[in-house]
Amino acid sequence: MNLTSLDLIIIVVSIGICFLPPLILSRRAGKNTAEFFTSGRAAPWWLIGISMVATTFSTDTPNLVTNIVRNDGVAGNWVWWAFLLTGMMTVFFYARLWRRSQVLTDLEFYELRYSGKPASFVRGFRAIYLGLLFNCVIMASVNLAAAKIANVILGWPMAKTLIFCGIINVTFAALAGLWGVLVVDLIQFGIAMTGAISAAVFALKQPEIGGLSGLFQKLDAQSISLLPDFGNWTIALSIFIIPIAIQWWSVWYPGAEPGGGSYIAQRMLAAKSEKDALSGTLFFNFAHYALRPWPWILVALCSFIIYPELIDIQKAFPAVDPKLIGNDMAYPAMLRFLPPGFLGIMVAGMLAAYVSTLVTHLNWGSSYLVHDFYRRFIKKGADEKHYVTAGRVMTVILMILACLLTFILESAKASFDLMLSIGAGTGLIYLLRWFWWRINAWSEIAAMASSFSVAVYFFIKGKLGNPVPQHISLLVTIAFTTVIWLAVTYLTKPVKKEKLISFYKLVKPAGPGWKKIRAESGLDSSPDSLTLSFTGWITGCLFVYSALFGTGAYIYGHISLAIFWTGLFVISTFFLIRIIKKIWAEASSKTSNN
Repeated sequence: MNLTSLDLIIIVVSIGICFLPPLILSRRAGKNTAEFFTSGRAAPWWLIGISMVATTFSTDTPNLVTNIVRNDGVAGNWVWWAFLLTGMMTVFFYARLWRRSQVLTDLEFYELRYSGKPASFVRGFRAIYLGLLFNCVIMASVNLAAAKIANVILGWPMAKTLIFCGIINVTFAALAGLWGVLVVDLIQFGIAMTGAISAAVFALKQPEIGGLSGLFQKLDAQSISLLPDFGNWTIALSIFIIPIAIQWWSVWYPGAEPGGGSYIAQRMLAAKSEKDALSGTLFFNFAHYALRPWPWILVALCSFIIYPELIDIQKAFPAVDPKLIGNDMAYPAMLRFLPPGFLGIMVAGMLAAYVSTLVTHLNWGSSYLVHDFYRRFIKKGADEKHYVTAGRVMTVILMILACLLTFILESAKASFDLMLSIGAGTGLIYLLRWFWWRINAWSEIAAMASSFSVAVYFFIKGKLGNPVPQHISLLVTIAFTTVIWLAVTYLTKPVKKEKLISFYKLVKPAGPGWKKIRAESGLDSSPDSLTLSFTGWITGCLFVYSALFGTGAYIYGHISLAIFWTGLFVISTFFLIRIIKKIWAEASSKTSNN
């Protein structure tokens, strides 16, 4: 693709605008680790919400969605749409608890909740496991998508793309800390969404497509259906039944962790109040699941007609590295229909999406490695500037490692499946540890070890030529891991009573799981109502799903169905507002009584 002078000007200006926040906020970020990693706990709800959305919108996201749609149709998106259930649970059950914990990172939670050497081990181990290993896999998959897009649009080899993008990311992340990340995310989300919508509009305008009506006339019903073909039990089980029934609560995945975690927890911890933590996370879930998917889905559906087979992509772009050709490549291949100016916006948008995700992962990963490992176990008692400098150095190291790992990965979908497998079975423990006092550090160690071991077993089995279907390996891993960690929980000693009481007094979790500890703490009750939280969770899910499917119904031209979803959206919005108001009124009343 040939970029015009107008395209280049748009790209350069957008990069220049995004460089301003890091430069302006670099001095503030360098004051201490609280500013560098949690923005001084002063971020408003709308900023943390947009930042969450921008972080989960990266160059690999539209590629991933395109891959899913081309393989399994629109219904294939249930593998991530189902995560709304855990996302909305985080809003109403966990956002306030995270903010009350007052930790700097979510890994610090382990020594707040558990006691002894096992607690320290879990914190240190997960700092390396998530901050270094897991984090680099995620960044490498994002790098891979950026390399594919740059190869199609600019003709750049992977090495050149990684060097250019690595310099930008390290500069952003190292200078401004989380404050800079939040502000840059705000700017970049607007650019990225403009580009995504433009790509969908111009794809539909192609003569081969013929607009929305032409698109849906040319595609078979199952490709565009929001539900899988239940006549094919294997497909229905893997892309709908397992995700909606089991996967959402049992699998740990960054950005959709049961109970919140990683950079989602980081944003909640950065919020200036419990209200901001809840409201920001609610906005994130609405924007993530209801606002963003349809432009990507439409481009993916158009690619069926323009590039029916992978060989058609290769013919259209003969200079592209054949090793990069895959269904996920169809999305950047569709960008060739963008006219001058809009192509520049799209490139700027994809670059913005890429940078917003990478700088978050660099800041998040360095927070683990510096605060939860280096500061906790290697270099204790140094001044704050020393740890900020260590954080900046670590961002450079993480970026280099992620770039090297990029050369190994094959596709965004492959890394998505790998991360689902590794985190399978651990999700339930992350939900229950807040509400059941009996869970201890050994429970988490057992869950991590068993999940990882089974995932590695299936991975090796696949490499040896005996692959097990993804949904089968997922179910086996979940079942095995759950049995192991529950057994270990009952076979090991509980957390020391003093630690449990101090945790309860600080976080005040609700429910019968803390009845014994609550009685010994001297507090009458938790400020949270599980009934209201549960009602908010159900209503919130209806609120988002009705917006998602209502938009789809209007796009498909199913007016009667669109009216139904619109009515459900209006009703759920009304009750959601009332529920949230009641939550704050009841919490305020209980807090004053205690």
